[in-house]
Parts: sequence; structure tokens; C-alpha cells
Amino acid sequence: MRRRVLLFGPHGQLGHDVRRAHAQSGDPFDLDPIPRETLNLTAPGSIERFLGGLRFDALLNCAAYTQVDLAEDDATGAFAVNLHAVQAMARVCAARRARLLHVSTDYVFGGDAARRQPLREDDPTAPVNVYGASKAMGEMRARLESDDVVVLRTASLFGVAGAGGKGENVVETMIRAARETGRLRAVDDQTTSPTATADVARVAVRMLTDGCAPGTYHVVNTGSATWFEFACELVRRAGVAAEVVPRASEDCPARAPRPRYSALDNAKVAAAFGAMPTWQDALERYLRATQRRAR
Repeated sequence: MRRRVLLFGPHGQLGHDVRRAHAQSGDPFDLDPIPRETLNLTAPGSIERFLGGLRFDALLNCAAYTQVDLAEDDATGAFAVNLHAVQAMARVCAARRARLLHVSTDYVFGGDAARRQPLREDDPTAPVNVYGASKAMGEMRARLESDDVVVLRTASLFGVAGAGGKGENVVETMIRAARETGRLRAVDDQTTSPTATADVARVAVRMLTDGCAPGTYHVVNTGSATWFEFACELVRRAGVAAEVVPRASEDCPARAPRPRYSALDNAKVAAAFGAMPTWQDALERYLRATQRRAR
């Protein structure tokens, strides 16, 4: 009998690319998308009842509460989806002896603002906002519920499903601002690991197809950048006639504080599945795929 994998969050940027990577890899297992409207992720009881009626061998959770600023005033909602729902998934997976692959974030870090070395999987978490805290707690509770959990930490994602021109990803937001005003301001004191969802999706499908040891993996493109450095590269590659101006975090206040440094070390995933492309290469492929690159 073919293995069956459930996919939560199938229509988001990452879920979209997981479905695409699965098809491109030759349909190695049955992948069943579970749309958001199918069940209420804020009610863990409904998750357990829903999963209780299904046969599956693994669950890939790409669903999350990702509204970082809103989470500061809606901690209940953020923790419901990013902690309690994940705990319920892990509990059912453990009872079924099914594997849980759970997508997390670099925002579980950030408390060490002076850090300048990419963070490894075993570095202690230190979130600086409610969203990051909810994701860190979700990781922890999943591991307590099940011995067969794979956590994929990602960062600063951009994917073609977010290219609808409505600001669903950072690339589109920056391109629109640069074209409309001819000037793009970007913070130069927040360092991250810009990552294409297409590359994360390929690794996730490989994990489900070839297997891997349980644990945490930093699945990000190689290299790090401040948002200013990222914006400069984006404007250059996209051929947008705009000036990129650095700014400090204090000059663009947000409801939720952001990590000053949350670049991730991807050596572990590279050792298991091969070197990850650089973020510059990922950006170029994204621009070509969305026809944003200057001709």
C-alpha cells in the first residue's frame, strides 16, 4: 500500500511549492491536501477528531499563524494555532505511529542581538515576540508528544504563490514600493537567511521520500543578509530604477520587535540532502519564474 501524507496549509506559499515538488519528483507517495476550511486549527479537539477518521503515514504541517504584529495583541490566536494545534497533531501522530513534519521559523531566535555567527539547531531558542514564542513552544510540545517529529526551521520565505502583487511576500512588497516611489528604504540592522519556498519544498519531499532522522533541521538557503543587502540585490537583479536607502529598525517601528540576528546554519540539512543553493541563486530563480527580472 502506498504511503499517504497529509498536507496542512496546501495553498500557502510553501504548501503550494510542496505540491509542485511532489509532482515533479514523480508522485512518490499519496499527498492529500487539507485546506484551511476543512477544520478549525484554533480548536485542538476538532483536529484530533478529524485526524482520527483518516489513514495516514505522515503529516506535513505548513499551516501557521504568521501575522507577527497582530500576534502581539492576539496571543490567544497565535498560541492556539502555533502551539496547541501542533501539540494535537503530534499526539495523534504518536498514537498512529505516523511521522510529523512541522515547519517552524528563525523567529524562535533573536534574543542574542550581538550574535554574528549563524545559529545551529542545538542553540538555545530566545524569541523576542509573541509569534516567535508561540512557534518555539509548538516545537517543544510536539517533541514531548512524539518521538518521531521532524522540525524544519525556515526564514524570510518567498515563493511564487505569493507573487499576486498583493504583498504576500517580501519580494513583491519591495518591488512594488521601489517601482512606485523610485526609492526603497530597508533596515540594515536585521540579519536573516532569505529563502525560497521552492528549495524548502524540495527538501521536505526528500525527507518524506528518502527518510531522515527525527530532529530539527535548518532548511534555508545558504548565506545571510540584512534586509538592506537583500533589497540592493533584488533591485539590481530585477532591473528596477530605484535608490535603496538603509534605515535603522528604530526608524520603522512595528508592533512586534524583530530579531536583530536570526541567520541559520544549514550544515546539517546539507550533509543529509546536499548543499542548499545560495539565497542569491534562489532570488534569481524566483524572479525568472515570476517574470520580474529585467529583460
